Amino acid sequence: MKAKRSARAAVRPPEVKLPARSSRKLSVALCLLLGVFTAGLYSPVGTHPFVNYDDPAYVTENPHVKAGLTWETVTWALTATEASNWHPLTWLSHAADCEVFGLNPSGHHWDSVLLHAINVMLLFLLLQQATGAMGKSLLVAALFAVHPFNVESVAWIAERKNVLSTMLFLLTLGAYGWYALRPRWSRFGIVSGLFLLGLMAKPMLVTLPFVLLLLDYWPLQRIAGWNSTQQASRFVPASFSRLIGEKIPLMVMSAGSAVLTLIAQRTSLAPSEQFPLWLRFENAIYSYGMYLGKAVWPARLALFYPHSGNSLHAWQWIGTGLSLLAISMLAWKQASARPYLLVGWCWFLGTLVPVLGIVQVGAQAMADRYAYVPLIGVFVAVAWSVKLPVRLAGQFAAALIVLAALTFLTWRQIGYWKTNYDLWSHTLAVTENNLVAEDKLGSTLQAMGQQDAAMIHFATAARLDPFDALSNFSIGADLHWHGHLQEAIPHYEIAIEHSTDARLRADAYQNLGTDYLQLGNATRARASFLRALNENPRLVTVFAGLGELAGEPARTLSQTVVERPSGEGYLQLGRILQQGGRLPEARLAYAEALALNPALVEARREVAALQSRPSQ
Repeated sequence: MKAKRSARAAVRPPEVKLPARSSRKLSVALCLLLGVFTAGLYSPVGTHPFVNYDDPAYVTENPHVKAGLTWETVTWALTATEASNWHPLTWLSHAADCEVFGLNPSGHHWDSVLLHAINVMLLFLLLQQATGAMGKSLLVAALFAVHPFNVESVAWIAERKNVLSTMLFLLTLGAYGWYALRPRWSRFGIVSGLFLLGLMAKPMLVTLPFVLLLLDYWPLQRIAGWNSTQQASRFVPASFSRLIGEKIPLMVMSAGSAVLTLIAQRTSLAPSEQFPLWLRFENAIYSYGMYLGKAVWPARLALFYPHSGNSLHAWQWIGTGLSLLAISMLAWKQASARPYLLVGWCWFLGTLVPVLGIVQVGAQAMADRYAYVPLIGVFVAVAWSVKLPVRLAGQFAAALIVLAALTFLTWRQIGYWKTNYDLWSHTLAVTENNLVAEDKLGSTLQAMGQQDAAMIHFATAARLDPFDALSNFSIGADLHWHGHLQEAIPHYEIAIEHSTDARLRADAYQNLGTDYLQLGNATRARASFLRALNENPRLVTVFAGLGELAGEPARTLSQTVVERPSGEGYLQLGRILQQGGRLPEARLAYAEALALNPALVEARREVAALQSRPSQ
């Protein structure tokens, strides 16, 4: 791989080149064409709704985000670990959209499309600037623009973090190229600042220092003595150890982001009993093959791929591992003649590491969105390696055919995001034993008023996992609706015990309290209602049940304030509950009064008076 440093004086073989000014004009024109075409391809998402998977947590049911760009939202975003991540820039991006568009999904979607189009243009410009190969750079950017694998990252509002962080990732690469031309700490400071912003958008970017080392090898050719192409480099060379040393600050930032991510994910980590380390290792190897296979043949793409568990055969992951090893050996042997092959392949392997499930969060085996950045490496390896034995016109025609096919598949894949029903029906059609898809399609059918059809999917989900929280909650609610109160209770209890969603637990406690109330068990009803408010203090409909337990005055008033909530109404309800000796309910009513009207002095006075009394 190594070569004498005198190779820097070598010149490239003669090439047919446009004059510099004409080349710049063509580059700008192609860049704009890429951006416009990408936006046009994804334009249908402008009419799509929010989806019922993660979008509620990120936008539609997140009070901080819905409030827009307030100071409270900014301070919350900087410390929040909701959604199992620390990504304040992503939260602020969603809040900015709510500030401008409210809960109209069209604006949220178009911002994601715009970010993807910017990423496409940045990728083209960065590759062309670093390599001087306009045609190959254009092909890589076009593949990135139209590959169906990227639909999930663009069409899903909750995946704003992916397109936003990738924009910052690419800007960081561009700043690094500028730094490499003339290494200065001031320039490196800009690299570090952009990288920090990228980590604040999505922690998957922790592999960026590794990517920069790959770029040092090719195309920047910064590693002294490693100029494998025997061509001059415009970038200042340095020893390999020095290049590693200059990236230590970035590595420290990556380590810090990884620690914050582990802290944020501590409550979402899959138990080792469910996914032991050996099983995660096997799935990680097999997933590499699945990502690569779907990159070449993008069929049966789904929003959620269920983990195979123990059903993965040894020959599947061993065969995949041997294939990966063979490709790696080929890339290594070709490193001197084709450095882009090694760089592209290592880019793909390395940038996937954080999301392979070695640290398993959730129950997915893989995800299309995880391939958004890694596939760039595959595209680079392909674009620079494939040389068809035909003239330029034939190569251009072949590229157009491939891009046209991918464009059609992407257009079709975008169509599956038109409604929640289309999305989850398609997911079930292309996967097997998909618990999440069964639950989400059941919820979708419920929202459409098709309760009987919904229960079929909830029953299937409960068969796949008898301790699944959502399906048990829904089965319990259906049993309650049909008057089977005693049979509903065990399902609510399962939902409460196994759900990590405080809102779902609160709803289950409320329904449980209603069941106990109708069964005549006032003690358990009251305890369930209070637990519901502990889980979700804004679940004010619980006060209707508490009012039923507190006598006629509280019953009448509670129904009124639930239907027409006001601070004064909850203040009066609190006083009635307090007079009846129900101090915990009174405290909660006063808290709701202050939430609705923070200036309500009487409520503050009542709260202060209660603070000196013991809880009951």
